[in-house]
Amino acid sequence: MKTLITGGLGQIGSHIAEMMLDRGDQVLVIDNLATGRKEHLAEHENLKVIIGSIADSKLINQLFEDFKPDAVVHTAASYKDPNDWYNDSLTNCVGGSNIVQASIKHAVSRFIYFQTSLCYGLKPLEQPITLSHPKFPASTSYAITKTANEDFLEISGLDFVTFRLANVIGPRNVAGPLPIFYQRLKDRKKCFVTKSRRDFVFVKDLAKVVLMACDGVGKGAYHFSSGSDVAIQELYDAVVKAMGLSDSPKPEIKELGEDDVVSILLDPSRTFQDFGEIQFTPIEETVAHAISYFKEHGTLGEYTHLN
Repeated sequence: MKTLITGGLGQIGSHIAEMMLDRGDQVLVIDNLATGRKEHLAEHENLKVIIGSIADSKLINQLFEDFKPDAVVHTAASYKDPNDWYNDSLTNCVGGSNIVQASIKHAVSRFIYFQTSLCYGLKPLEQPITLSHPKFPASTSYAITKTANEDFLEISGLDFVTFRLANVIGPRNVAGPLPIFYQRLKDRKKCFVTKSRRDFVFVKDLAKVVLMACDGVGKGAYHFSSGSDVAIQELYDAVVKAMGLSDSPKPEIKELGEDDVVSILLDPSRTFQDFGEIQFTPIEETVAHAISYFKEHGTLGEYTHLN
């Protein structure tokens, strides 16, 4: 199989690329290095890496023309700054539509997309959230722009799978509380946790399911979620344990802010029905893998989708 992976030097894309290369696939990666790193993928005879922007339509069309991918895995996304509407729109909408339209033009047989669970808004109408829940993305720039591109995909006529994601963490994770906790604890700074809960899933568990989707399993929208959530305090405790800290300061407990939500828990029943039961990696093991990576490579940044 020949697969083009956008954002292929980032957390999700690079793990998918590694698994594809391990099984003998040919992989073309494009990444603008906004949150990806070259060292995430080692040189390989079946791998080609392009440093560039998916918003460059001329470049994208040339890559599709030359490589002729069977499948596209579109992981590229802008999310570093919740107030950077321009770059979110440029990458997630303009770039995303470039990838979708090039896939149509070049008759790509399978398209895999990744959507944020924030597409359901900060005050979901049900818990857990089912796939029939209406989209209410008008809460963050990230959710608005990611949802716009999912809408483009839904009218494209392509054979696609879109995974609406829980919090994906592990090695190469640059957004959310995990890298923030690590960096602040490393710098001997105090952390705070909110009275919220999240479903944290291991990036390699997701990557395995993505390969199944590339091979033809599933159709349409799915939730990638374990179906259960944990308190942010539990994530903090797992980071402390993985770092081997015996004298770490107790975190400050904060009430939820205006743009925060107690929990966004996704119903994964359709995913289990079509992809089979998934053996999710325990959170302590997931965090340990991430901390090992941070110790070697650093955190790169401490980003969040919300203000």
